[in-house]
Amino acid sequence: MTSFILLAALLVIVVVAILLPPLLRQPGPSAAGDRREANLAIFRDQLGELERERHDGSLTEDDFAQARQELQRRLLDEVQAPPGLPAGAPAGRKTALALLLVIPLAAAAGYALLGNRQALDPLQRQARITPQQIEEMVDGLVEKLRRNPDDRQGWVMLARSYKVLERYPQAAEAYARAGAVVDQDPALLADYAEVLSRATDGGLQGKPTELIERALKIDPDEPQALLLAGAAATDRQQFAAAADYWARLLAQLEPGSEEAVALEAAVSKAREIAARTAGGKPLEQPASSASVAGAVSGEVTLSGRVAEHASPNDVLFVFARAEEGPRMPLAATRARVGGLPLRFRFDDSMALAGGRKISDFKTISIEARIAKAGQAQTSSGDLYGTLTGVKPGSQNLRLLIDQVQP
Repeated sequence: MTSFILLAALLVIVVVAILLPPLLRQPGPSAAGDRREANLAIFRDQLGELERERHDGSLTEDDFAQARQELQRRLLDEVQAPPGLPAGAPAGRKTALALLLVIPLAAAAGYALLGNRQALDPLQRQARITPQQIEEMVDGLVEKLRRNPDDRQGWVMLARSYKVLERYPQAAEAYARAGAVVDQDPALLADYAEVLSRATDGGLQGKPTELIERALKIDPDEPQALLLAGAAATDRQQFAAAADYWARLLAQLEPGSEEAVALEAAVSKAREIAARTAGGKPLEQPASSASVAGAVSGEVTLSGRVAEHASPNDVLFVFARAEEGPRMPLAATRARVGGLPLRFRFDDSMALAGGRKISDFKTISIEARIAKAGQAQTSSGDLYGTLTGVKPGSQNLRLLIDQVQP
């Protein structure tokens, strides 16, 4: 018993030591992956506790099944949830001091009411959430929907779960079963359009375009719908329309962010092509790649060492940056991993509005990044490769993506 008390006191001290510093100083933004891992750990603990209570006889099989189903639903929500924003301003010193007193008291009272000494048994095994278990949870949701096919929210959850598992045909079918829930939600309509496109050949014409247009009628500023509308317009060679869609999305992004910079480059390029088309000029100039000042070109490939961490639909960004000075890209392009190996070309005509040109620098760097979160901002798990010391005018560069962002 004495050993337990000492151990509990030590754990309380550790918790206080972890919680107080962020409250007493301004914290930096936490990684979305850390939050998700913490939530998954909580789910594992809760699942393990349920299994122990069932084993001890304090939970009936029906109560255990109901509680486990609720945990599964919450886990599916966590798996598909987008990365959250950093926490706001830290609590003041008064809050920190209050927690210093409340945490030990709450821990003691909580254990007195709910504690289970069997939890200290080293033979107790911690439940682990495996991919097979996630598949089982999805299968359980499918079975539930078979019994209750009118559960529209359930079909939406199933569609999102299938999308996370990259089972796009099933995701599209589930969205189709959701009916009015999807028809009235512009974000769901846009998501439906995306999975429907991925379920076929990646094109956005036909039904995906109809869904996008319906989403924009409900909310003309829906971000995903604007992004897809611009992509669909480029497929139809309607570059002026694509630029207008993306410009509306650009206004919603944080100025100066890498995502905004990449989108601004796309807007500029679409407007340039639209202007050349309107003037009767060909879309592709026959001049050599070195005829435009500052032109650099080459090919991006993916190393087999990290290829298993990428999927064909992952977003790929390629940036040209100054090696010294601001990190804002001098030029940028966007593609999909399925398009690798990818030929790229940057020149002064692709300079962002109001920005510096490639020819203004003696050397530049070229970076290719596979964004696992689908955004230009760097995040943990991204795959990337970089060429440094590139001189303007360099041709036939070879850029290998062979590193993983910690």
